[in-house]
Amino acid sequence: MYSDIQFASDRPVSMQVKDYMKRLMISGALQANQKLPSTRELSLLMNVGRNTIVTAYADLVDEGFIYAVKGKGNFVAQSAGGVAAEEGTGKQLDWSERINELARAAEEHDLMKHGIRAKRGAISFTSIAPDEKLFDLQNVKRAFLDRMSLEGNIILNYGYAKGYKPLIDILMRYMENKGVDLAGKDMLITNGFTEGFDLVLSALGKRSGHALCENPTHHTAIKNLKMHQFAITGVDMEPDGISLEQLEEKLGGQEFDLAYLVPSYHNPTGIVMSHEKRAETVRMLNDRRIPIIEDGFNEELRYSGAHVAPLLAYGGNRNNGTIYLGSFSKILFPGLRVGWILADKELIDYLESVKRARTIHTSTLDQSLLYQYLHNGNFEKYLKRAKAEYKRKYELAVESCKTYLPLKRLSGDGGLHLFVEFEKNFSTRELLQACTEQGVLFTPGDIFYTDGGGRHTMRLGFSRVSDENIVIGIQRIGDAAKAMLGK
Repeated sequence: MYSDIQFASDRPVSMQVKDYMKRLMISGALQANQKLPSTRELSLLMNVGRNTIVTAYADLVDEGFIYAVKGKGNFVAQSAGGVAAEEGTGKQLDWSERINELARAAEEHDLMKHGIRAKRGAISFTSIAPDEKLFDLQNVKRAFLDRMSLEGNIILNYGYAKGYKPLIDILMRYMENKGVDLAGKDMLITNGFTEGFDLVLSALGKRSGHALCENPTHHTAIKNLKMHQFAITGVDMEPDGISLEQLEEKLGGQEFDLAYLVPSYHNPTGIVMSHEKRAETVRMLNDRRIPIIEDGFNEELRYSGAHVAPLLAYGGNRNNGTIYLGSFSKILFPGLRVGWILADKELIDYLESVKRARTIHTSTLDQSLLYQYLHNGNFEKYLKRAKAEYKRKYELAVESCKTYLPLKRLSGDGGLHLFVEFEKNFSTRELLQACTEQGVLFTPGDIFYTDGGGRHTMRLGFSRVSDENIVIGIQRIGDAAKAMLGK
């Protein structure tokens, strides 16, 4: 004991000594009222300066872990010694019996736990996060310093549940530039898309308990809908977006509480819904008074073609049934957990109260940093550079897929991923197993389907893969697929 301490080079030694002594007390190795070695003795045992031990003991006294008796030394406080070693007084809980359906659904659909982990050196096409090599660090640092110098004492304190007003103002203008009529609408800042989606699902009343979405669709959305105990009905995708014929058929046979749609660079297919389909989809759902939750996923990562306005822009201020969830996570910096909900003022008023009850507010520091970065005009410059890089990777990935994969269909009009379909009887789960042995990973498409389908599909995220590995990885996938097909 005492001589086995391992010191790290990046922390003050006195703090490490203090924490080490705490662990001995809490674990029961040091008991209540036990006398501790003198500062001289402990400094020799740990091979550190005596002043270091003096500082550590003084901090332990301040924190109530030890007490000093004049002329006798330092002793372990009654409440600190042997707490963890004391015998429990009751029976242990079986937590598996106490967990509710929400927690069970979250665990069941947790890809970080149940997905395939990449081994060191593997080529992984599973991520659709931005490439950190592109991050605009210098301007982020400048934005941080700018904001801290202006109102550091404010942004380090509690904020407002609704959000940081300067950021709300700049994001409202941003959405107005997308063609959204802001009359009758308001905004709530969230901790990214997932919190925004969860807040909306928590606030909407259940009448039928049924939700409608594209098939396939965003896995996180499927997970959250199931956690909130919605029965999910999927509508097939066509090359220009959701099937209107099938949508009408589904709407005629069932009442729905909501529709969740990803019209731009859809996850996982990458398809962009056409202008005509956007207008008709909004009309059909609004006529039936079905709220639309629009996921503004990857909207900015357009590499060709004309701008298409979000669903929220269709119908002007008469369209109060569309709830837009926005985020810069796939474009800027996902470490800044900032997103937004733009919707009817009455709904935002309720959502603000739900958020205040749950998380109080989104980090004001994060919000103010994002605001300053946008205010300084850095976003447009960064986006231009990022789009050029992602477009180049996108084109390389498309070319590689067409060259090496025995595919039936390839989709992806932009964004950070491609969606591959093989023949219907092909299993991408089996392909993944074969590719894993070759050091290549991708996301099997069945996790995105609402009806158990998609076993012949996969998603390839290319944003964080090097040019060389894009070609090598897709070639390996193609070789494995051809071997399975006997080609």
